[in-house]
Amino acid sequence: MKKSARFLMTVGAVAAITSGAFAVSGAAADTGSAGQGERAAATTLWAKVSANGTLLAASGIGGVNHFGSGRYNLTTSVDISSCALTGTVNTNGGSDPGPGSASILVGAVNGRTLFVRTATPSAPGNPKIVDDDRPFSLTVTC
Repeated sequence: MKKSARFLMTVGAVAAITSGAFAVSGAAADTGSAGQGERAAATTLWAKVSANGTLLAASGIGGVNHFGSGRYNLTTSVDISSCALTGTVNTNGGSDPGPGSASILVGAVNGRTLFVRTATPSAPGNPKIVDDDRPFSLTVTC
């Protein structure tokens, strides 16, 4: 590489850094699953679900089957076998969904079905029964 071209590249890099912007090359962003220098495309599915199993908003998730207290199956538009699953219990339209703590379990039943279990471990009544209908959101990243 000529000395003048190297100088211009250095000046360009310094200008990008001082302006608060930077770029990542495809090689630096390589995830290992794609070919060398290629970026792996990510797919994100998400859903917001009410306590009674109503699908309030979603992308890539087409339906909810609420089949028991705190138990839901969600149908996805793509294979989720190798995806990361994240869920959180929400408020119910801005109001507190109930007393005590809440928990959520998200797992894949098969390639296109998610299982979600919501619970209130500190619910009044029988402490052995913790499954409870709770509003939740989830994200699937592939």
